[in-house]
Amino acid sequence: MRPRHLPVLLASALLAACATSPTGRPQLMMVSDTQMSQMGLTAFDGMRKQGKFVDAPRERAYATCVANALIAVLPPPWNTQSWEVQIVGDDNANAFALPGGRIGVNRGMFKTATDQNQLAVVLGHELSHVVSRHGAERVSDNYAAQAAVLAGTAYAASRGTDAGYAAAVLGAGAQVGLLLPFSRTQESEADGLGLRYMAQAGFDPRAAATLWTKMEQQGGAKGPAFLSTHPSPGRRAQTLAAEAQQLMPTYEQARASGRAPNCKM
Repeated sequence: MRPRHLPVLLASALLAACATSPTGRPQLMMVSDTQMSQMGLTAFDGMRKQGKFVDAPRERAYATCVANALIAVLPPPWNTQSWEVQIVGDDNANAFALPGGRIGVNRGMFKTATDQNQLAVVLGHELSHVVSRHGAERVSDNYAAQAAVLAGTAYAASRGTDAGYAAAVLGAGAQVGLLLPFSRTQESEADGLGLRYMAQAGFDPRAAATLWTKMEQQGGAKGPAFLSTHPSPGRRAQTLAAEAQQLMPTYEQARASGRAPNCKM
């Protein structure tokens, strides 16, 4: 294949893989939901085999209660999918949701998210990643970045530039200019969508700002903002506080219609 043909083929592949997120943002999708579900199930089963999950019935029942309330308001097919919740034996405040219907909550998360509303912030955010197909988008972004580096390196070599140097420079540019900015976009998108889901489920969206203020107070030294894959906690709390006020009518309507979770540990 001639180097000059690679950019044309790459552009054709990208045009053929366009999709749209729940917020209307254009996305690149080069893998199917079936493939992503299999990846998610394989990853979760791998954690199980490695003994990552702990026997914590109280925490698991509590997290499942919060998760089920959120799942009930997700769009199809996620609201009818069978979901499994497990507790991870890790003291770091973290959680995840995977395509295929799997949720993991670190034991350390319960020390930071100290009530059902704060836990709903976390799980709503993680479920939003799944609904928005962010996993598939990240995989696709990586595929596209690798193809772009390959095409650029081949073109540079054809023009007499050292191929190894060109690959290194193009690879760094793809990482900073494509993959990380998209990841920050995905995080912000999951924040807003997760807030909407928790309000619809009857969880108080004002808990989001409280949780992220805690996260900021607990955080250590932070790297440059443009190299971070997450919005800064302080900025995140301010944005979510404003969005929560707009969602208060949704929350109040949900409570009035009987969506009033009462999850306790």
